[in-house]
Amino acid sequence: MSPRRGLDLLTIVEEAAAIADEQGIQEVTLASLAQKLGVRSPSLYNHVNGLTGLRNQLAIYGLKKLTAAINDSLKDQTGDEAIHAIASAYISFARLHPGLYELTLRSPDADDEEYAATARELVDILVLTLSYYKLDQERSIHIVRGLRSFLHGFASIEQKGGFGMPQAIDESLTITIQTYLNGLQKS
Repeated sequence: MSPRRGLDLLTIVEEAAAIADEQGIQEVTLASLAQKLGVRSPSLYNHVNGLTGLRNQLAIYGLKKLTAAINDSLKDQTGDEAIHAIASAYISFARLHPGLYELTLRSPDADDEEYAATARELVDILVLTLSYYKLDQERSIHIVRGLRSFLHGFASIEQKGGFGMPQAIDESLTITIQTYLNGLQKS
């Protein structure tokens, strides 16, 4: 069966990402996607390997978008300014793309080279940014894990409406990142 004219993997992934961000990742099904694209579900199999393949493509797409957002935020910044920019870009991405963001969290499957390479690119940017602090490679990975955990926790709590106090959420992010950085500089 030949693919439908005008239907390609990028179009499919972008439409699936829109469903994920608007309605939640659980609403991304081959049936809902086919309906949105105006095709029958079997047509999607010409481009993706079922729902699992689609979600994998969404994860890669999301990681690429997150990496681009972080890269764009850096603009020749170094040190603390760069880490604040990364934190802001990360949280902004999670706010703008809640469904897609959810798919960026998994650890790369050793058999999926494209996903692993995309994830490695993001980690490499973070490690390079942290080189300002003169950390060795192993320590940098630990610091990246801590930063990612902090940012994910912050994004998750915000997405669930857990920051109900009147203080500005972005100010909380700035203060907490600076506290994190102060600790990093002392270690």
